[in-house]
Amino acid sequence: MGSREDDVPDPRQRIFDALRALPRGRVASYGQVAARAGLPGRARWVARLLSQAPASLRLPWHRVLRSDGRIAFPPGSRGHDEQVRRLRAEGVKVVDGRVAAADLADAPTLDAALWGPR
Repeated sequence: MGSREDDVPDPRQRIFDALRALPRGRVASYGQVAARAGLPGRARWVARLLSQAPASLRLPWHRVLRSDGRIAFPPGSRGHDEQVRRLRAEGVKVVDGRVAAADLADAPTLDAALWGPR
């Protein structure tokens, strides 16, 4: 029996597509990215996939946060500081390593993010 990500054709590509569909200046939680990709409940898998993705993919990793809007990197770390810098450069308000939960993107699926009403 396979894992849940095996039930979806090319799950890694769906995750990458969901990430790329996240517009500049918007953020989403790892769980929201998983749900958009058709992999609900796979937030940790999304985080692991992002941590292992080569930089050459040029994914907007900085737009993905914990479900409560916090940056996953430890405060003061290079990753944390880089994520804050990138988010602020896109106009996202980051206070004490957190983005207001209301600012998390709310499109439930990749299809809704790409084709849904604006």
